[in-house]
Amino acid sequence: MDTKILLCYTLRFLLCCTFIACISMASHTISPGESLSGARTITSPSGAFELGFFTPGNSRNSYVGIWYTNETIKTVVWVANREQPVSELKLSELALVENGNLILSSPSEVAIWSTNSRSKVSNSSVAKLLDNGNFVITDAFDSSVVIWQSFDHLSDTWLPGAEIGYNNRTKKILILTSWRNVESPAPGPFSYELDELPLNLPDYRGALIRGTLEINGQLRFYAMYQGYGGWTLISVEPVNQCEVDALCGPFSSCYQFGSPACACPEGFEPKVMENWRLEDFSDGCVRKTPFHCSPGENYSFLAITDAAYGYPNKYETILNVSNDQCRLECSRKCSCAAFFYNSYDSGRCYMWIGDVYNVQGTPESSYNPDGIGLKIPLVHPTSETKRKTTWIVLGVLAGFFSILSAATLIVFFRRRWSAAALATTDDSLVLYKHRDLRRATKNFSEKLGEGAFGSVFKGMLPNSTAIAVKQLKCMDQGEKQFRAEVGTIGVIQHNNLIRMRGFCTNASKRFLVYDYMPNGSLQSLLLGKNPTMLDWKARYHIAVGTAKGLAYLHEECRDCIIHCDVKPENILLDSEYSPKLADFGLAKLLGRHHSRVLTTMRGTVGYLAPEWFSGEAITPKADVFSYGMLLIEVISGRRNREGLDDGIENFHPIRLANAVNKGEDVFALLDCRLEGKADRDELSRACKVACWCIQEDEKDRPTMRQVVQILEGVSDIGVPPVPQFLQRLIGGPSEGINYQETTSGSGSWSCSDVQSAFQAQVSNCATKSHEDEMKNVRVLVL
Repeated sequence: MDTKILLCYTLRFLLCCTFIACISMASHTISPGESLSGARTITSPSGAFELGFFTPGNSRNSYVGIWYTNETIKTVVWVANREQPVSELKLSELALVENGNLILSSPSEVAIWSTNSRSKVSNSSVAKLLDNGNFVITDAFDSSVVIWQSFDHLSDTWLPGAEIGYNNRTKKILILTSWRNVESPAPGPFSYELDELPLNLPDYRGALIRGTLEINGQLRFYAMYQGYGGWTLISVEPVNQCEVDALCGPFSSCYQFGSPACACPEGFEPKVMENWRLEDFSDGCVRKTPFHCSPGENYSFLAITDAAYGYPNKYETILNVSNDQCRLECSRKCSCAAFFYNSYDSGRCYMWIGDVYNVQGTPESSYNPDGIGLKIPLVHPTSETKRKTTWIVLGVLAGFFSILSAATLIVFFRRRWSAAALATTDDSLVLYKHRDLRRATKNFSEKLGEGAFGSVFKGMLPNSTAIAVKQLKCMDQGEKQFRAEVGTIGVIQHNNLIRMRGFCTNASKRFLVYDYMPNGSLQSLLLGKNPTMLDWKARYHIAVGTAKGLAYLHEECRDCIIHCDVKPENILLDSEYSPKLADFGLAKLLGRHHSRVLTTMRGTVGYLAPEWFSGEAITPKADVFSYGMLLIEVISGRRNREGLDDGIENFHPIRLANAVNKGEDVFALLDCRLEGKADRDELSRACKVACWCIQEDEKDRPTMRQVVQILEGVSDIGVPPVPQFLQRLIGGPSEGINYQETTSGSGSWSCSDVQSAFQAQVSNCATKSHEDEMKNVRVLVL
């Protein structure tokens, strides 16, 4: 046979073997870049254990856990995210990232749970579910190197091979912690630990063994033998469940053979009925009628007879007294929760200080006001107390009706006051009085931020609606012009534009009232000192929403509106991380008598289009350029100017433009915190759109409507050329950079950073004019 043909068959055989091996391994491992979600699970090699998402009982929450396979009702032995459940199972996933860290994430874009592990070499780890129920992360090439294992983070179950006690390797004490209840694996009130050396649970051939710390605090050991279809209880510690400390919570009784195990005495009821239904009795019982202690009152007491109880954690003892004297002493102290009198032990009186715990009832237990036993004070006052109570009730009723009458008058006058104070403009804007805003903001006490044109304060309207109040520093416009411009902007309604609720004019002061955005600005969330981890879906959603907002301003309003200051600081995010274009900058509004050409420079250094420096007409394409610079920062997760510290070639727009133009892998430009997790088509479209938006000639830039269509995949887009001003920066000598102070009609500002100098250099080459395109366009500088 020909040597080449033999070699071909050999390689084909090896590939098939490798493929079969991968299939066999995939069922019990998670490799870097792989994830579990929904109903997908992995099993141990022998098929004894299974790992995946599960939902306990009737709960709406889901957790990542390990359980025995082939059981109708899952016996869960380990839970990862005990305290951080996921509510959207289909959209949550457990993934092993390249650095060896196992992360559970959900649509909130924030890691819910993580192993916080790290391998020495990227892509050199693998997560495995072993036959003993241990979930481990090991070195992919040396399985003896354990990076992380679930046996070091036990929940409520002890399996053979797992240690309880002090662990010399982790320097921690490993303990068992019960579930909160049958529907919540959150840590409950009971734990089990060993003070001595660590102990392994022995393994038995032919049987599955486990020890579980139940929600009632008992440690129960079970075995499942081959050929038998269920678990057999082989040992319980303690045998009497009522010996578990504080099993039934305060002011409740425990019954060894009762169902449920705990009960409330007469006159009491479960504190949290829902937890009681789930067999979580740790909250105990409370009086049905609240007890208000008055020292010296002669209260009646309820005796729990024929019950066992140990000494309380805190108590007082009095010797040589009678039963009546013991009762009187307890009545005199509000700290006395119960008392017990022992006439056979030198007339000893025991007084419980604080809540009553660990009362063990029997079938003969009864509640008798005159019986002998543990006595708890009840709300049965004497006739004198009843008279006092009657007068107190009458006084409370009289006060209640007085307050009700006063409140009615206040509401009546407030409505009249509000009707005058909150007059509307164009059926949308509200004209607030200064005292309204002062009251809503608590005298402007909670400042959200401060910009060049004013400070922003958080407030709350009477209907509990949160607002943001912006106090402008100065206004040169007249009162009528101010109100006319506010009315024009106030009627603009769009999902991606911040909603203006109203305004206030008070002497020389001007206030604007907007909806409050709880998640702040894109700058603070993505580029701030303590950034939030926004995944690619969230970033792309923000990019598309911002583009839609600008497209609405440019093309769908009655008059064209140019924002002139598109930057991360002016993109606010609501509670669902939807973007709202903000900072309408009324201090910079241009009236109707102004020319269609802006003669003063507006905006922020780093986002200014070349035409601002060349003196050409400003069109909506200036916003397109700013959006492109913004989109580059959303992709990279860094300020564009940060790359200048290492040279011009590391300037982010230059890197991106070269990579897109040459067809290179754009994942290298992606924010490293995303660890490469991004949709390839969306990332490619975003990079191309950013490069087209920052073209030097505004005619080469797309409109914002075209940007929306491209990002949503409706329209195609070609490969953009490298912008001319970036080509000049790459090829031009560094001596050509001019560091100077630039002034404009709106005030002095510095162009001292390198990027502004780059853009100033561009102005020497830009000579085209767009005056013809600006006819009949009124510019509102947002």
